[in-house]
Amino acid sequence: MKDTRRTRVVLGGLLVVALTMITIDYRGGADSPLRGLRDLGATVFGPVERASAAVVRPVGNTFDAITDAPGERRRADRLERQNQKLREQLRSSRLDKDKSAQLQRLLGTAGMGGYKIHAAQVISAGQGFEDTVTIDAGSRSGIKPDMTVMSGDGLVGRVTRVGPATSTVLLATDQTSSIGSRLEDSKEIGIVQGRGRRGLGGGGETPLRFQLLDAAAPIHVGQRIVTLGSQGQRPYVPGVPIGEVARIENSTGGLTRTAYVRPFVRFTSLDVVAVVVAPPKTDPRDAVLPPKPKPPPTPSPSPSKSPKASKSPKARESADARPNGSTSPSTEPSAGD
Repeated sequence: MKDTRRTRVVLGGLLVVALTMITIDYRGGADSPLRGLRDLGATVFGPVERASAAVVRPVGNTFDAITDAPGERRRADRLERQNQKLREQLRSSRLDKDKSAQLQRLLGTAGMGGYKIHAAQVISAGQGFEDTVTIDAGSRSGIKPDMTVMSGDGLVGRVTRVGPATSTVLLATDQTSSIGSRLEDSKEIGIVQGRGRRGLGGGGETPLRFQLLDAAAPIHVGQRIVTLGSQGQRPYVPGVPIGEVARIENSTGGLTRTAYVRPFVRFTSLDVVAVVVAPPKTDPRDAVLPPKPKPPPTPSPSPSKSPKASKSPKARESADARPNGSTSPSTEPSAGD
């Protein structure tokens, strides 16, 4: 079609007519005089519109997916980072709560014994022949060799090597470890020695051996042991709980008696510990030991019933009124009957 003046006039006229029809239809609403024409257009052009939309929609969705992919990826990465941060915060919160509980128990134990302590955390375990761990406190924190190391449960060991920021602790379970000790109540003296790694793990519950100096002194299973204390309070301060007697070795004719000890400390899961930087002013003796558990109440025996039922008062009266030698009337009929 050539672009002539007549063509432009026709197009302008059609545009005016279309605008007029749209205005009339819009103002008329549901009662529009062009309602029939509108329905006819919907009937004719509706299928064509739906077919074209069905063809064009997948293309548009694909285009939108391609253009939005970088943004969606960035959103997914941001959500993943947020989830990771929340998981780390939750894990840190749990660790802080557990560490706080251990510190509270440690401070309570040190307070009962009158020990001045410096708290530390176990950061690694020794891999050699010695039973050792490394803690994150050294000479900068006032730590020196031959200081006692304890936890909230009891004795851990002693400091052997000190660096500026870390120290090495020889555990009480080491075979070279010897600790002067005493029994609770009787105050009998002995020596606790480590049995090495063979006493740990694999169901081993007695990694310590206690040798009582007096072979005739009384000792029984369940009796608890504390540190005796060293000369000059190094390497061991007095009164630190060690463990309880698990079994006693019966030896005849020996100069000492040997018992195997279940320690209060779990040496395979050490975490928060404390170095005793100043000993107590007085020996706490058994004050740091936890209270003994109360024995379970013994059930009282129930009164046993007599196998023979007691007679009623009326039956007793009739029995007393009956003369000696008399018998109760027979229920069988006599021969005369």
